[in-house]
Amino acid sequence: MACDDPAALSDIFMRQNSASTISLDFEPDTDYKFVETLEDRYKCAYCHLVLRNPHQTGCGHRFCQQCILSLRELNAVPTCPVDKETIKMHEVFKDNCCKREVLNLHVFCKNIPDCKSKIILGRYQEHLQQCLFESVQCTNDGCCDQILRKDLKEHLSQHCKFREEMCQYCNEYVMLINIKNHEKNDCPDYPVPCLQNCSQIILKKEIEEHHAVCPEAEVDCPYKQYGCLVKVKRGKLAEHENSALREHMLQILDKNSQLEEQISDLYKSLECKEIKIQQLAEAIKKCEKEFRQFTQLFGKNSNLMVSTQALASHLDKSARLESQVKQLIQMANQQQSKLDLRPLFDTIENVKQKIALMETYDQRLVVLEGQSSKHDLQINIHKAQLNKNEERFKLLEGTCYNGKLIWKITDYKMKKKEAVEGRVLSIFSQPFYTSRCGYRLCARAYLNGDGSGKGTHVSLYFVVMRGEFDSLLLWPFKQKVTLMLLDQSGKKNHIVEVFRADPNSSSFKRPDGEMNIASGCPRFVPHTVLENTKNTYIRDDTLFLKVVVDLTDLEEL
Repeated sequence: MACDDPAALSDIFMRQNSASTISLDFEPDTDYKFVETLEDRYKCAYCHLVLRNPHQTGCGHRFCQQCILSLRELNAVPTCPVDKETIKMHEVFKDNCCKREVLNLHVFCKNIPDCKSKIILGRYQEHLQQCLFESVQCTNDGCCDQILRKDLKEHLSQHCKFREEMCQYCNEYVMLINIKNHEKNDCPDYPVPCLQNCSQIILKKEIEEHHAVCPEAEVDCPYKQYGCLVKVKRGKLAEHENSALREHMLQILDKNSQLEEQISDLYKSLECKEIKIQQLAEAIKKCEKEFRQFTQLFGKNSNLMVSTQALASHLDKSARLESQVKQLIQMANQQQSKLDLRPLFDTIENVKQKIALMETYDQRLVVLEGQSSKHDLQINIHKAQLNKNEERFKLLEGTCYNGKLIWKITDYKMKKKEAVEGRVLSIFSQPFYTSRCGYRLCARAYLNGDGSGKGTHVSLYFVVMRGEFDSLLLWPFKQKVTLMLLDQSGKKNHIVEVFRADPNSSSFKRPDGEMNIASGCPRFVPHTVLENTKNTYIRDDTLFLKVVVDLTDLEEL
């Protein structure tokens, strides 16, 4: 409902209905078991069930609101099924007096005999929401078990196969039904035996590093290059080196002998090549001498062409010989470099020095890693404390102490979708207080509805929470509470519901736990009204709810 003046609307509503029945309602088509036999005056003259939203006709008979509408739809001129008189729709009026009487009729809980409660009809749905013997579905994703509400906590913590448990190895939360598969396949900290049967248990993520140092892994003998083809376990490598020392020395000597023979052969080959080079050099000198003689002999001869051809032939031969000499010299230099082992010895010495330096670095690295781990631990502890302090400061900054709460709900579409899918059924506001040392309160909203408003309305409830000064306050809580959906157009067409706390309800007693059971309006506002684009209750996917507690006659500490 909408009104320009919320206070005037509240006064009218209070005059038409008693404060205790503002949020009362019950589900139709339900087999209620009344404590006392249901009188005929509380039965619908059409469906013969208990009256729901009773309306009285001009002939004095009462009908459910839906039944009156059904009669009008069935017949152009509806008639009363009791006295057959024509029902004149302008004479039909809502019987609020009868409605109050019906809503205050006492009924047994449907879970009798386990539940012994007797409740007024208007509080029946509210009772079912807290009845310990009502069957509810497990809230864990994937679990379809139906459990009594009194056993739900135990089921969630001990029996549900779909509850999340912490992996004992990697501390990640995994669904219980999948935890064995997680440990064997996905957990990086799961201990596994070494594949080389070294009897050590290692973490799965460290298995490759371990195999590089595993004493049971088979490795080649370091003297493989000298001819030892034995494969031995790494842990027995030193034993093998000691036991086969003589064989290894003989293999090294044999290898050295082979190298010496190869060097000797190379030296001989080099000497032959040097001799051949000298022979070629002498042949070149001989050719040059013959060339000079030919030049002198035929310098003035008319057979110049013949001399030229002979000269060209000798020049070609000289060039070929010179090319062969260069190739022989190059080959000789290459052979000489192959025989020079000093660069190899220098490289080995450099490698030894680098290995010793790396061993020193490894020792220092182990010390630094230990210190780094300690520092990381201290930093994480400080970060966690800072996060807690920041959350506490934000909470204190937004807390009100005047009995009023303005609750801003952002991302409405996403949060409603989560409620429809059953992932997050309800959301809570930040706490607020009636004074610095007053009652601690909050609001609770079901964006997809709750109880009789599920799927069609937004349900809004008022919650009394446990506070620091409860032992000094008067109980039960008795103040008048106003729930409002604020219009964001500036026209103040707010939706308002008002009720006064029922001192007999467990919702308003002193809290035993963190908070009491919520009480309020399961049909606070229909989705069709809230989400209508013509209205301005939602802007930028954000809506505002307001809760006001009447502080009249409330004594401050």
